[in-house]
Amino acid sequence: MNPLEEKEIRDSFVNCSKGEARRLGMPRGLADLPWPDLDFLGWRDPGAPDRGYIVAEHRGELVGLTLRTAKEVKRAFVKSTICSVCLTPHPGTGVALFTAPRVGAAGRQGNTIGTYICADLACPLYARGKRETGLGVRLRDGVESLTLEERADRAVRNLAAFLDRVLDPALT
Repeated sequence: MNPLEEKEIRDSFVNCSKGEARRLGMPRGLADLPWPDLDFLGWRDPGAPDRGYIVAEHRGELVGLTLRTAKEVKRAFVKSTICSVCLTPHPGTGVALFTAPRVGAAGRQGNTIGTYICADLACPLYARGKRETGLGVRLRDGVESLTLEERADRAVRNLAAFLDRVLDPALT
């Protein structure tokens, strides 16, 4: 992903008002992010822990989504969950259910689309082997034959499917 400026990021949001996009908390150290390793930008709001954001190239456009986490469910550390985007297994609470308001009238009526994503929204780093969960990398490397690039491509495809569902006005 090419480095993004704050204005580009704020202008990309499609499932919130312009005022909400102006007020959302930006990721810390934006200029210092590992841009070459990011297929999309994901971060949790430093001022509102139940909020997260994703900005990605989608169908030739920069698309930003606001996300909310579901009420956190206490899980035993020995249990693991798998991210629906990068398919990285995480121990404990390393994966969260995020919901995104749908675009247009459906979103204004309160309709959302949800999926399980890495709780820190760092899927590109997990897919590329740049961040470890302990459980995740060890387990996945033992059972998958995909290269790191193929894993990153799969994460991009899975995110695109989620974006399509949020952006589809015909979805009921």
